[in-house]
Amino acid sequence: MIELHLLLLFMIVAAIIAVEVKDLISSVVAVGAVGLGLSLIFLILKAPDLAITQLVVEILCLIILIRATIKRDLPLIKSGRWHFNTFSTLLFIIIFLTLAYVSLKDLPAFGYPILRVAANYLKEGFIATGAANLVSSVVLDFRAYDTLGEATVLFTAVMGVLVVMRRIGRKHE
Repeated sequence: MIELHLLLLFMIVAAIIAVEVKDLISSVVAVGAVGLGLSLIFLILKAPDLAITQLVVEILCLIILIRATIKRDLPLIKSGRWHFNTFSTLLFIIIFLTLAYVSLKDLPAFGYPILRVAANYLKEGFIATGAANLVSSVVLDFRAYDTLGEATVLFTAVMGVLVVMRRIGRKHE
């Protein structure tokens, strides 16, 4: 449970940095750190489907926000803070990889479910659905509404990226 507290503290610090930092790119990266921390929390809480969805949406949102702010704010070129930015980036990577290692080492071994519902899916999946592929039967039969919600979130994120990245209809300066 200490991992949750560390990740929550990491997310709070990253959110404060996102609000207090002066340049937009650093703020966008800090917001991305909050989302990545949230996906690690989902992994710790045994919700890998939510973690994957959060990660995909977070990466797409990060691409959109960086694309929107990159032309307005170039802190490395304008202020010459290359050493500080490099050090803070390396520090963030070290902290993130350490927390990811602590979080991911507690995942169960492949094929050995620790939740009762997963064991029930393995035992009764073929009998209840008749599907030869157990993953498809769980995703499309047992958890169909959850899959529909995840597909809707991913579709919305992709549409948002396409709207931001399109060339037709933009006004040229």
